[in-house]
Amino acid sequence: MRFDLHIHSKYSTDSSLSVDDILERAVSKGLEGIAICDHNTVEGSLCAIQRAKDLDLPLLVIPGIEISTLDGHLIVLGIRENIQPGLPVLETIDIARQKGGVVIAPHPFKKDSIGFAAKDADAIETFNSRCIFGENEKAKELALSLGKPEVGGSDSHLLSTIGLGFSEIDAQHCEISVLESIRKGKTKSGGQVIPPNIMIVHAVRGMVRKMRRRAREIHSKIFHIET
Repeated sequence: MRFDLHIHSKYSTDSSLSVDDILERAVSKGLEGIAICDHNTVEGSLCAIQRAKDLDLPLLVIPGIEISTLDGHLIVLGIRENIQPGLPVLETIDIARQKGGVVIAPHPFKKDSIGFAAKDADAIETFNSRCIFGENEKAKELALSLGKPEVGGSDSHLLSTIGLGFSEIDAQHCEISVLESIRKGKTKSGGQVIPPNIMIVHAVRGMVRKMRRRAREIHSKIFHIET
């Protein structure tokens, strides 16, 4: 089965994608499953699970979250409650496993990665569509050297990039089977990187969102002072 295991929705501060739009796009791209991994919240993935049921879609949604640990980003699949951000990565991994989660080291060679701690993850993201400077090749070498399962995802913040990165998972069409197959390494990663023009669009939109958020923060502080 083909999954995109790394998608961001409007529940991430750096994305504006609605859950319904993500689901519709995933189905149209021929994906059999997805994981919405918003920053520090499972809300988007839980919403997607419910909406997929409501709409009777032929799509398996795996609950997920991308946690900002003290040492970098960490994806956890298979949990339905938040884990506190800002903790050391090894402590976060322990908490995730206590909750039954599968721990993935995303984009291990980007600046916001967990670096050497990837050796403690259950799997390594060896294909990320936003890694356009050779990071995927390094990630694959790392996974092979550590004997870790490989997964892939688009890291989409835009509808047009959903499914560009993917995981091929040898599993039955249910969450438990998919998670167990990832742990056992019954996976392959692949895809294509995001074209430069789309990366530019994403960067510009990100800057606009940050400027708007900063403007709201300044307005809120000024209003608070005046009152």
